[in-house]
Amino acid sequence: MPSVTPTHHRFVTSDGVEVAAFDFGGHGPDIVFAHATGYHALVWQPVIERLLDSFRCVAFDTRGHGDSGKAPADDYDWHNLALDLATVVDGFALRRPFGVGHSCGGALLLLHEEATPGAFRAIYGFEPVVVPSDVTIPRDPVGANPMAEGARRRRAVFASRREAFDNYAGKPMYERCQPEALWAYVNHGFADRPDGQVELKCRPEDEARVFSMGMSSRTFDGLASVRCPVTIARGADSGFPFDAATQAAVARPLVHGRTETLPGLTHLGPLEDPGLVANRIRGAFTAG
Repeated sequence: MPSVTPTHHRFVTSDGVEVAAFDFGGHGPDIVFAHATGYHALVWQPVIERLLDSFRCVAFDTRGHGDSGKAPADDYDWHNLALDLATVVDGFALRRPFGVGHSCGGALLLLHEEATPGAFRAIYGFEPVVVPSDVTIPRDPVGANPMAEGARRRRAVFASRREAFDNYAGKPMYERCQPEALWAYVNHGFADRPDGQVELKCRPEDEARVFSMGMSSRTFDGLASVRCPVTIARGADSGFPFDAATQAAVARPLVHGRTETLPGLTHLGPLEDPGLVANRIRGAFTAG
C-alpha cells in the first residue's frame, strides 16, 4: 500500500499548548483520530490509509506526545488532553466529524462529547479507558499505579530507530504488531539527538503522569449525556478492564451504545491488524 504524506499543522489551545495535527486528506466525511497514551498521531497511519477512499482523515498528538508541546505545570489532567482534541476540531473547522480513539484517545472523544453534546456524528472507541463507577482497578502492593510506574521505567534512548524497532518487536507486548504500524510508532515517536542517538519524544515521566490521571477523569459519570452512536470495541484476547463484561458495562449508559469484539487482538489491536480495525470503523460509520 503506497504511503500518504499528511500535511502538518499546529494549533494553540486556550492554555497555550501548541498541538501538532496532521491532515491525511481523503474523500468523504471527516474523521478525527485520537491516539493512546505514550503513542502519537501517526501510529494511526496504517489504519487511516485504508479509509481514505471514503473519509477525510485527520489526527493529532496530545500534549506531551509526538510534536506537541508539554503540559503547563506538568498537568496532564485528561480534561486538558480533551482540550487538545477540541482545539484540533476547531482548527480544522470540522463540523460534527466522526471520532476514532484508542485507549486514552477513546476516553478523550467521550469527554469532549460530554462537554459539547453533538460534537461528533458517531464515535468508534477501541478499548477506551472508561471504568464503571462500581469497578475497582487493582493497585500494586504500595498503592501505586502500575501503568504509571511501568512508564517511568521505560527506556528512552536508543542508538538508532532500528535498534528501537528491534527492541520493541522482541517484547511480548508488541509481538502481534504489524511492522508497518510499529515502524509508524518508532519513526515519529523518536527525536534525533546531537550525539547521533534517538530519544522518545514522549518523556517517560510525562507518560506516567497521563496514566496516573486516567481514573480521575470520571468519564463514566457523564456517559448518559452522550447521544451520538458509540461503538465500544475490544480485542478478544484482552483482559480486565477490557474484558467483555466490563466493556458491556461501559456501553450500558450510552443512549446509542453498542459493543463488538475483534478476534485475535489485544489492547494494541489498531497496531496488530490495521486492516481489520479499518474495516470495522468503516462498517460502524456507514451502517444505516
